[in-house]
Amino acid sequence: MNKKTHFFFVLLLVVSTISIGLSQQIPQYSQYLINDYVLNPAIGGSKNYFEAKSNHRFQWVGITDAPRTFILSINGPLKKKNMGVGGYIFTDVTGPTNRFGAYFSYAYHIKLNSELKLGMGLFGGIMQYNIDGSKISLLDKADPLIGKNIESITIPDAGFGLYGYTDRFFLGISIPQLLQNKLKINDTTQIQGRLKSHVLIMTGYRFEAGNDFEFEPSILLKTVSPVPIQFDISTKIYYQKMIWIGASYRTHDAMSALLGYVYKEQLLIGYSFDFTTSNLKNYSDGTHEIMLGIRFENNKSSSTASQKGLVN
Repeated sequence: MNKKTHFFFVLLLVVSTISIGLSQQIPQYSQYLINDYVLNPAIGGSKNYFEAKSNHRFQWVGITDAPRTFILSINGPLKKKNMGVGGYIFTDVTGPTNRFGAYFSYAYHIKLNSELKLGMGLFGGIMQYNIDGSKISLLDKADPLIGKNIESITIPDAGFGLYGYTDRFFLGISIPQLLQNKLKINDTTQIQGRLKSHVLIMTGYRFEAGNDFEFEPSILLKTVSPVPIQFDISTKIYYQKMIWIGASYRTHDAMSALLGYVYKEQLLIGYSFDFTTSNLKNYSDGTHEIMLGIRFENNKSSSTASQKGLVN
């Protein structure tokens, strides 16, 4: 067993036994502002068009069985009723463990004044957690903790969010895993975990910088007890609403470089690379993430659509 494989095997055992209760449990990705709906159901329907987006994340390249995450989302407005609907699925695979989630959302939007709107939204769905015991080798072959079969549990899940926004400003708060359900993989052991509610707060503002450029700083705060608060501090520069470059810093984890392009105001492609700053930097070659999106235009004359384009 080489150094990288040994290190990750030890890490995986820790994650498999205690992370359900003691760490961040929601999928992590660097281009969160490009697919922000996944973090907050109140964002669904806040734009004047339906859109579908996907994230493909390959984390900690160079480490055996490192996490791989896939997210696919779609959302849009029911304009006559001031409502938004949508849904998303995700898979998160780490060695012999994997999670799958499927969620639907509903949001209601109200106008607070001539510029400011408020969205209120709910996510509801299921989360499945699996462990493939055949992929784990234990020193004690008789250990009852993990069998050789695929152990699985499926539970309901829900989340809530609020989102205040104008054409250039946003401030949102969301609470995923609201139900805090218990997880017990099998009946041979009393060990069990629990989904814990997270609190996510994000805000940002887009400034004009001449006729062709825009500048957007933003912050995402993530907290779940008893893990230290984590911040994503990002900034992006847009050129003619078609091209953007940016950088992000995630405390206790990584720095990211971001790049993206919008084709004919309907197709989006984005890429980010994370430079690991934690102790994993000695074993990892970084993290790659690819973002793809498509917008289904409803009203090209909409001021919201023309201001925000596809990149929010």
